[in-house]
Amino acid sequence: MLAAPLMLRAMHEIAFKLGGLTVHWYGILVALGFMAGYWTAQRRGLRDGLSPDAVADVVFWLFLGGIAGARVLYVISYWREEFADGPWTKVFTTRSGFVFYGGLIGATVCGIAYAIRKTLPVWKLADALVPSVALGHAFGRLGCFMTGCCHGRACELPWAVHFPADHVTRGIGVHPTQLYEAGLNLALFGALAWWYRRKQFDGQVFALYLMAYAPVRALVEHYRGDYAPTKFIGPLSPGQLVSIGIFTAGIIFYFWLRRRAANSKFSPSNPKPA
Repeated sequence: MLAAPLMLRAMHEIAFKLGGLTVHWYGILVALGFMAGYWTAQRRGLRDGLSPDAVADVVFWLFLGGIAGARVLYVISYWREEFADGPWTKVFTTRSGFVFYGGLIGATVCGIAYAIRKTLPVWKLADALVPSVALGHAFGRLGCFMTGCCHGRACELPWAVHFPADHVTRGIGVHPTQLYEAGLNLALFGALAWWYRRKQFDGQVFALYLMAYAPVRALVEHYRGDYAPTKFIGPLSPGQLVSIGIFTAGIIFYFWLRRRAANSKFSPSNPKPA
């Protein structure tokens, strides 16, 4: 017989107030994730001869591209529900509303473009930075848990969580999907940081991240409960559909970069030793 579900008032959106300033847990945890990711990326980059200044410059553009991409994909995904009938300024003034996959795509495009423009080693930087993306994402999902967004579907498992009665889940037990993904991202961070020291070619860690995170996200999506039925295409949620594309991109990057490294190693200017 299963034990009674865990009665946990999980939603604590506001951390504290200072006069008229309200500080939210989501902002605190995202900031902590950004700082932890930046610090670990700098230390990792030193192993590949990347200067802290180069990492810092790229991180700045990754941040801008990530925020823009996350917001754009959210607006596209929820245009009809939230933005079509309102003033266009709502696109910029709504506090919440970001999609991680949009942020990942935006940050990748922006980071690669900046690195190419500055003639920085694109794939060395990508390998140094991407484990820290998983680390920062884990903190972000903890922020989602405190805010009550990205919640799971109903369940009666012993570890089910109960958000307050005025939450959209109305206090029923739900899967703590935010904690599932935070834990899996921490494990992914550890695995990628370990593999970074053993990588065989530049870009390998980046490609492995895409191939590893996609099934992680697809699995967690199975337990999500915050999608409207109209958002599904057949049995697949929007996140699972994008996961297929991200996984495919990871495979393409992996084999292309491996071949590129092999061709470079044994090019006429650097012939294979006898």
